[in-house]
Amino acid sequence: MALTINTNMGALQAQHALNNATNSLNKSIERMTTGYKINSASDDAAGLAVATKMETKLSAVSVAESNAELGSSLLNTIEGNYGVIQDHLQRIRDLTEQAANGTYATDSRLAIQSEIEQRLDEIDRVTRNTEYNGMYLLSGEDAQGNDLAIATDGLDLQVGINSSIDSVVTLDASLFRSCLSSSLLNFAENATAVRGQVMNSDLRAVDMTDITTKTDFAKLCAGLATEADAYGTVDVPDANNPAGGTDTPTDLTGTFGSNQMLAALDYALADINERTTLLGATQNRIDSATDALQVQSDNLTSSLSTVRDADIAEESSSYVSAQILQQASATLLTTANQTPSIALNLL
Repeated sequence: MALTINTNMGALQAQHALNNATNSLNKSIERMTTGYKINSASDDAAGLAVATKMETKLSAVSVAESNAELGSSLLNTIEGNYGVIQDHLQRIRDLTEQAANGTYATDSRLAIQSEIEQRLDEIDRVTRNTEYNGMYLLSGEDAQGNDLAIATDGLDLQVGINSSIDSVVTLDASLFRSCLSSSLLNFAENATAVRGQVMNSDLRAVDMTDITTKTDFAKLCAGLATEADAYGTVDVPDANNPAGGTDTPTDLTGTFGSNQMLAALDYALADINERTTLLGATQNRIDSATDALQVQSDNLTSSLSTVRDADIAEESSSYVSAQILQQASATLLTTANQTPSIALNLL
């Protein structure tokens, strides 16, 4: 190689080597400080695209898991109040069973009626206050008296990351049907669930839709009502000949109504029990969805780490190697810069 003054190829080569070593050193420092081997598209364009898609899915899975947990909390709220309502209904049934016995005087029956009314009021209070995140769950209506869509359409939980039906768990509308005493026992004029008639032992029937207040219902349960109270002026089937003939209602106070009301209370208790069973099955399904989301999250996290995360052991080795090359290149560049001065010895 010729000895020249204007062009110093050795210095140029040493400069390139120094630049490359410095770039490698800076890249290693960047990866070790961020923990990522892909910090920009120039590092790995395809890898960055894959990592971005995985991050989107991972974020969606996190939100879906939160949705499932919120749905589970909502069901827990409902279940707790189902239990309270069921306890009140069971106590009302016990009192009604007690009143069906003919050993109680009027004062005792009035006390039974009073407790039944109080428990019906408490069922309504609990029902109207069963609320989750501003949603009224058991009254069938909002605070302004407007019908709630969930009582007819149910409620959808987005527990998946896609737009398909497989990503949705629907809470059945029956879970949100009104639990107001008038609806459960169908004694109000505006009762939504038709229970039909409650039959007594002699085939006479009490039409529940004619009982319009809690007091009416409590009187029947306590045995303080009369047949006229229950039937009005409508004739009822003849007890001795139900297929034909009629008996005019008579005022028979005492145990009338108590045993007739047991069937209505049994129906209401069965209704709550059926809802609780459905709620439990739905809760198990949501728990399963949550478990599946957690597995999906773990798998996505592991895959994302493989694509994006830096191997610190590998990067530390690269850092040391680049650091040595940088120091060597700098030393040799100093030497190369001195090479043209040798030409002075020839002059």
